[in-house]
Amino acid sequence: MHYFRKILRFAKPYQRYGALNIFFNVLYALFSALSFVALIPMLEVLFEQTEPITEAPVYTGIGELESYIKDSLYFKMGAVAADDKMQALLWVIGLVLVLFLLKNIFNYLAMYFITFLRNGVLKDLRNALYDKIVSLPISFYSEKRKGDVIARITSDVLEIQHSFLSILELIVREPLTILFTIGAMFLISVKLTLFVFIFIPLAGFLISRIGKSLKRKSDRVQKEQGAFLSIVEETLGGLKVIKAFNAESIFSKEFTHSTSRFFRFSNSLLNRQNLASPVGEFLGILVIGVLLWFGGKMVLEDGTLEASSFIAYMGLAYNILTPAKAISKASYGVKKGNAAAERVLEVLETENTIADPENGATPAEFQTELSLNNVSFAYEEQAVLRNFNLSVKKGQTVALVGQSGSGKSTIANLVTRFYDVSDGSITIDGTDIRNIRKPALRSLMGLVTQDSILFNDTVRNNILLSKPEASQEEVEAAARIANAHDFIAALPEVYDTNIGDSGNKLSGGQKQRLSIARAVLKNPPIMILDEATSALDTESERLVQQALENMMKGRTSLVIAHRLSTIQNADQIVVLDRGEIVESGSHKELMAAKGAYYKLVGLQQIG
Repeated sequence: MHYFRKILRFAKPYQRYGALNIFFNVLYALFSALSFVALIPMLEVLFEQTEPITEAPVYTGIGELESYIKDSLYFKMGAVAADDKMQALLWVIGLVLVLFLLKNIFNYLAMYFITFLRNGVLKDLRNALYDKIVSLPISFYSEKRKGDVIARITSDVLEIQHSFLSILELIVREPLTILFTIGAMFLISVKLTLFVFIFIPLAGFLISRIGKSLKRKSDRVQKEQGAFLSIVEETLGGLKVIKAFNAESIFSKEFTHSTSRFFRFSNSLLNRQNLASPVGEFLGILVIGVLLWFGGKMVLEDGTLEASSFIAYMGLAYNILTPAKAISKASYGVKKGNAAAERVLEVLETENTIADPENGATPAEFQTELSLNNVSFAYEEQAVLRNFNLSVKKGQTVALVGQSGSGKSTIANLVTRFYDVSDGSITIDGTDIRNIRKPALRSLMGLVTQDSILFNDTVRNNILLSKPEASQEEVEAAARIANAHDFIAALPEVYDTNIGDSGNKLSGGQKQRLSIARAVLKNPPIMILDEATSALDTESERLVQQALENMMKGRTSLVIAHRLSTIQNADQIVVLDRGEIVESGSHKELMAAKGAYYKLVGLQQIG
């Protein structure tokens, strides 16, 4: 219940639906009890177990309300039965049908309104979870498997929805039904009802023992579901590699082991849950059997209870079984949902370590300088950068080169604030980027990554991602600069062609040029190119490199390069080794120095 109290805040916008649900549940519970109570006076008159009342009773006050209603029914039934007992029987049947009809109408209305609350909570919870997933730093997903996150936003949220409905029934409808029914049972026979209460704690204890381990079992099921969804996600993402290395059997075996564990955990969970229904029903029938013995004794031997009242009483007792079973089932649902809620809230309550500052700056333009000042960064205790210093003046092109693992891409991630520095600071025009709001910071930057990240949408929409309000003319102009317009024009539906999942309908070079067109359309003052030409063939590289050089004229650019031939015209080339600068200067200066850069160029030329 601890986690459900936190989930309940999502129900606040739908509280009027909750109020209507409670209102109609009260009516449902009331008419559920009345359906059986109404039988008593009718059965007594019908089987001539009471003296007929020949004069209409007179209402004398609230204290006599019960006897007034009872005598009124006796009077009406007596008048009808005196003329025709079959007509009286039809009158009884009609009244019972009306009461049951009203009971079910109120039940439908209660469920009708709870649907809006339940689905509204589901919608808002998923939206909140998605917004949180998007806002959390990239480092969060270095530790979490994507499939597990997908499981939380799908199956876990759905489990909460079912459990949310169950707990509302647990709190409102079923307890009220039991309460009204027990109230009616007390009116008929206090002695018999007190006798029933001897068995209720025993039944409750047995049922609670069955449900004790459900949360733990449910948690295992949901975690394993996240595990095999992760395998599916990784399989689809790396299908080419899996097929190329004939590794289908390896992944199939891993998936089979995961689904086998899911099979065992699910069986254990469902068998424990399914035990509740037969145990609950048997305990209920046991109580009914004891009632038949004890109540029958009161009717046949003691004469302290009328037969008609006993028949109605047994109907009321049986009427408790359904809500009692529903409460038992709902309590198991709550335990399962509690495990799901814990997993969902773990994400929702994760602290965002890269949060926007209060009253953060929102610079509209870049004016003078981007600086990295004594920057150090470590990932999981492993140092990547150490006391790194770099200054990029407005309009300059600075290239970062070095062996893999030297920290080049880390700098791009820090400048865009995908990660925060461990020590030191990064400033734009003298303002620490941690004091700038993230949307404002990233609006100053364009990014082209080594991996072409495209989406299952049209060519146009993939380019428009950086500037949704751009016109078709602007989109085409950006595509021409990226040397992408010609191949786009040859596509079946030109700019309206869907490029498939991750752009898999395009070649590597085409995907990269589309990514560059997206960055060009944004037209930011600072451009970050993280090995932007690495996926291009020689001809595409030449075309795109020329376009990038034209685009970078007069623009501040931070270029992370693997192919050294692409950065010879940079204003400054910085050579990194294990997170530290080993030398810097222009291409001509570094070649003359015959140091680390000279050796790298030589290795690539040999290659």
